[in-house]
Amino acid sequence: MNNLTETFTLEPQDNARLQSLCGTFDEHLQLIESSFNLVVSRRNFTFTVQSADGEEKNTYHPTLLKSAVKLIKNLYADTAKIRGKVKELDLEDIHLAIQESRMLLQDNTQTKREDSKVYSTTIKTKRGLIKPRGKNQIEYLHNILTHDISFGIGPAGTGKTFLAVAAAVEALERQEVRRILLTRPAVEAGEKLGFLPGDLGQKIEPYLRPLYDALFEMLGFERVQKLIERNVIEIAPLAYMRGRTLNDSFIILDESQNTTVEQMKMFLTRIGFNSKAVVTGDVTQIDLPRSQKSGLRHAIEVLENVPELSFNYFDSKDIVRHPVVAKVVQAYEVWEIKDEFRRQQLAEQKQQERLEKEQFTEERVKALQE
Repeated sequence: MNNLTETFTLEPQDNARLQSLCGTFDEHLQLIESSFNLVVSRRNFTFTVQSADGEEKNTYHPTLLKSAVKLIKNLYADTAKIRGKVKELDLEDIHLAIQESRMLLQDNTQTKREDSKVYSTTIKTKRGLIKPRGKNQIEYLHNILTHDISFGIGPAGTGKTFLAVAAAVEALERQEVRRILLTRPAVEAGEKLGFLPGDLGQKIEPYLRPLYDALFEMLGFERVQKLIERNVIEIAPLAYMRGRTLNDSFIILDESQNTTVEQMKMFLTRIGFNSKAVVTGDVTQIDLPRSQKSGLRHAIEVLENVPELSFNYFDSKDIVRHPVVAKVVQAYEVWEIKDEFRRQQLAEQKQQERLEKEQFTEERVKALQE
């Protein structure tokens, strides 16, 4: 074995587990190959992992190869039989495992002198364990559990809302809170909401669908419906929270970038005793009129230095959806930087033209006076 090739054998040998690991026509191994830029070959349970053709020793990091080997071994361990049944891995499982592996590798290859915080934070629900993936998700979940008010800020698909709902469900199951309250600003949450068909829950359901989906995944459809009927889980538009004090509650404000400054202040001052609040949002997807400042942006400026509050930031590397989503977000980030630079140049150009025009006018007036 050299630093660019490694051969290993999986134990114990089980054909059903091997099939789950490799996928149909080895599609899982192909995804690992393309993600790590290496070649994975196998003969039965013996695997050989090596750098792709054209990669030289001085350009290919051997730690990346070792990380891929460890990933394959861990995935095989994940297929272990539970109650006599092999766990069937799918492409989403492989993608998430790859992403987590690369995040850990990135964290480990950063300067060793940094004291990295490591938390063993896992959420336990009746549907199974929910484990955060990557450093930012781990710190975010830890901060939710240790702070009364936490902010999760970043692009879509980074797990902000899902982990917040998971923490709320666990708190309810442990009887740490008596109810969960979900809220989300809707652009039509004022007068137009009254014209939508149905009762209050049916009117705002389209705006809260991502929160419903997360609840259904953790508690099941029937249990969620029963808890809603008993008002243990309450869904309310943000505008309806004015004047309330929420005790013994876990409150989640989703899509907070679409709150106004007044709405954000109103929400944050609703928190009562033994309550916890999580505010999630993406400052790049603000739907408010241009003349209105986002309540989330304002809260970041005003509250970031308050020690009792936790601010957690995500970027495209934390996205746990389809791999193409991360590339889409990255492309938009690059465009936004260029667009901001273009706008600044245009503003400076207009400012210069205005100054030149004023100077020309002054000179003209002086000439006429003379």
